[in-house]
Parts: sequence; structure tokens; C-alpha cells
Amino acid sequence: MELCDFPAHKLSKMIHNREISAQEILDSTLTRIEKVDGRPGSTKPYTQTSEDKEKVHAFITLLADDARKRAQEIDKSIKEGDEPGLLAGIPYTVKDIFCVKNTPSTAASKILANFVSPYTATPAKRLQNAGGILLGKVNLDEFTYGSSNESSAFLPFPRNPWNPDHVTGGSSGGSAAAVAAGEGALSLGTDTAGSIRQPAAFCGVTGLKPTYGRVSRYGLIAFGSSLDCPGPIAKNVTDVAMMLKVIAGADPHDSTAVNLPVDDYLQNLENNIRGMRIGLSPDYFRITFFDTDKEELIEAPINDEIKDIVYKAAGRLAEMGVDIIEDIPMPHNRYGIPVYFVISRVEAASNLHRYDGVKYGYRTPDQVKELKELYRKSRGQGFGLQPKLRILMGMYVSASQYSEQYYEKALRVRRLIRQDFEEIFDQNGKYKLDALLAPTTPTTAFKIGNIYGDSVLMQYSDQLTVAANHAGVPALSIPAGIDKKGLPIGIQFIGQDFSEGKLLQIGRAFEIATETDQWRSLKPLVLKNF
Repeated sequence: MELCDFPAHKLSKMIHNREISAQEILDSTLTRIEKVDGRPGSTKPYTQTSEDKEKVHAFITLLADDARKRAQEIDKSIKEGDEPGLLAGIPYTVKDIFCVKNTPSTAASKILANFVSPYTATPAKRLQNAGGILLGKVNLDEFTYGSSNESSAFLPFPRNPWNPDHVTGGSSGGSAAAVAAGEGALSLGTDTAGSIRQPAAFCGVTGLKPTYGRVSRYGLIAFGSSLDCPGPIAKNVTDVAMMLKVIAGADPHDSTAVNLPVDDYLQNLENNIRGMRIGLSPDYFRITFFDTDKEELIEAPINDEIKDIVYKAAGRLAEMGVDIIEDIPMPHNRYGIPVYFVISRVEAASNLHRYDGVKYGYRTPDQVKELKELYRKSRGQGFGLQPKLRILMGMYVSASQYSEQYYEKALRVRRLIRQDFEEIFDQNGKYKLDALLAPTTPTTAFKIGNIYGDSVLMQYSDQLTVAANHAGVPALSIPAGIDKKGLPIGIQFIGQDFSEGKLLQIGRAFEIATETDQWRSLKPLVLKNF
């Protein structure tokens, strides 16, 4: 087992015990990147090769020289007896939707391809202050608009390490792929409708969407400001807990970051979960979508293999003394995607107005006669298809003549989704749940090109994750098995506000209970020679 395959918490212990150096960990990780990642994403003309189809392509920007200098600083600090931080010497990546000072911060869009940030996002800065070593910025769906990572303007887009013919999921696909392939022990992602949890499930890693406001959004290039949540992606629950401990907390730069104490998520991680009440909802075992031919909502069950894995997980938890409560009603879960279509597009359209070709980012090289023409050409040439679609839809549904019919109605239904969660977690109510257990995704990773281009169908891959974003509650996705095609299956635990510690305890208990299961010995296809 190479150093780059060790989880972050074990590397941290070895670093602090002076068993290994930060430089040794970095060398191992950079060697792995060289072997499996292939060429980084770029907006330059691109012709796909056969080699491209076998590589991961997680990165947009690799900061190898900066990382080496940082590793030397960490080793020197440890040698001198200083305390370098909880994440000392741990290589990590950052989804390129976060600003990092003096580095390209592109949002995977041509319109920001030449933008170098003058400041660093708060969660990224906290990782650095804790001693972490930034390897670089990883790829995503353009402005996070997508669920497969195929919409990036920076090509090649990432491929799933378990099978490069399949997608990584999105929009934090570069983050999940990098962790799965050993290209950094940790990654900072964002979750707007499941954009941490869905790619974590597809790539067989662990991802947490924190409670809205638990982690600062300062320096995050916004998509849906009321939905976006920065969060950790890592190899396992302990690493996620360690990373969350570092990045969580109040921030004077962000008024939505809550001023509440940050729990020591590591201290109580392996507490006994006996007596906890965990629910199963039939509303999370089916997908409801609009049939354009019949002009009606129809239902389809989720993949049988995934359903079986969830029930097996419930059985393992029951063996540990957990009370499994079935038939939990979540009646408004079926409306999560339509509500998301409206709210996210209104917020996206608002946030994208700042990209006008004047202040920063891409400006059309064409001659223009007036300011409006500059705006039109810069945006027309700089934005990809997905941002354009969201701008148009957002402007339409927020227009005065349609706002009550669409946007205001969506906000009311969003409140009903929130009430569903409040009811099941109410400790004085009927169900008194500590967590809800559900599949993370309705299918495992789909093949590249199979769904891309169908915005509606693509969006419905997030139906099981998006409700937590509407409600603002935390949700943890962990690997729970492998399907017959050799692709990972993820399950998620959803909790009440600021119950991250409890969710991590449940996830860790499941890891311990399944640590000798045969599927845990399997490796991603790109690592078959390691």
C-alpha cells in the first residue's frame, strides 16, 4: 500500500509521530497523479485520444512546485518542535469553484478561464492554516451546473476511477475522483442539490453536506446562494470528521455562517449508537418525474441492487442495537427537483449577472459599438450551454407576470419539504428519529454520454439528495457496496440541523461493522496495477 492510499487520519498520526515526512507523502501523491491523471483540463482546442479515455483527469490546475515548498515548510516546522496543525502534511485538492489567492479560479467556465483570485475562500484558508498541502484545483461541471461533470469547459472532463467509461457524478466530480484515485487524501467540494454526495457515491468515497451555515461560503463562486454548502470529501468517515472540524465555524466575512461552537467530531466518533432511532422512507425508494408525452407525473422504483444494499445496511445497524423505524412519510420529497429547477435557476441567473466582460474574466475580442453589445458577446462566447439555459429559465420564472405562478409557489413547497424533516426529527413528535437512512442515488454511475444533454433526466439523478438542500439539514454519504458492474453504491444518513456529529458516529459504526466485507477489498479499475 502506497502512502497516497493511506487515509488522512493515519497519515496525520504518522506525521506527528515523525514516522514519515510531508515530503514523502507528497512525492507518493504526485507520482500517483503523474501515472493516473493524464492531461489537465483546458479550454484549448481538444482532440480526444485513446489514452485520454483511460485516465482520471481530475485536475484543472496542478500546483506541484507550491506543494513541494509547502511540504518543506511543514517538515521544517515539525523538526523544530512546532505544532503545525491537525492536517499537517496532508495533501488536499480544492474544487475550482473556490477562490484561492494567486491561482486560477475558473468555475470550469471559459468566462473565468483567465481569472486569478486576489484572495482565498475561508474553508480553503482553514485547510491551509491547519497544515494541509494544496495540490491544486480540480474539475467540475461548469459553475457546478450538472450531475456528471460532462459540462465542464475544461477538457478532458473527469472520468470515474472505478471505470473510466462512466461518469464521476457532479458537480464535485473532480474532487471525488481525485480522492478515489489516491490523488490527494482530502478534497473540498460543494453541495447544492447533492453535488458532494452524488459523486461520492458514484466514486466510492465519503462525502458530507453540512447544515447550511455550518461552513462559511465566503470565497465560493455562487450558484444557488440559499442552497450551496461547502463540505468535505474523503476516503472514510474519520477523515471527513477531521476535515469538518477544521473548516466549520463562524466567519465575519459571511453573515450566513452560524455563530455556534464547533463540536470535536473526532472525540466522540466511535461512541455506541445503540438505542438510536433511524428511519426508512418509501418515498426514497422511488423516483417521480414528469412524462412529457403523457403530461403527468409518473413513478419508477430505484435500482433493485441499491434498494437491497440500503436494507442490508439497516439490518447491520439493527444488529448494533439501533431501532429501525419503517414507513416514514416524506410526502414532499417527490417535488424536490421541480422546486430546485425554479429556485436554483432564479438564484443562478442573479449570480451570473456579474460576468459582463468589464470587471474581470473573459471579454470578447470582437469589436463592439456599445456596452450592451459587449455584454452580449462576452456572455455569449464565455458561457457554455448550461449557464445559458439557467439564465434564460431563471429570468423567465422570476419575471413579474410569472413569479407568483412559479417562484413563489416553489418557495412555499420548499417550506413543506423542510416541515417533513422537522416532523420526523421532532423529539416530542411521533417518530423521534436520530437520522433517516436512504440511498444516495437511484442508480450507480451511468456511462459517459448516456444522459448528458437531457437536462431534465440529468437533474433527476439528484432527486434523493436535493431535499436535504431545500431543508438545509446535514447529510452524509458513505460507500456501502459494489454492484454487479463493479461500480460503487452509496447510502446516506440525513439528520436534523447541526447533527453532523451524530451522523458521523452512525457512519463510523457502519464502517466498523462492515470492515471485513469482501467488497471493501476491491479497488478502482485505474488502480489495478498499484
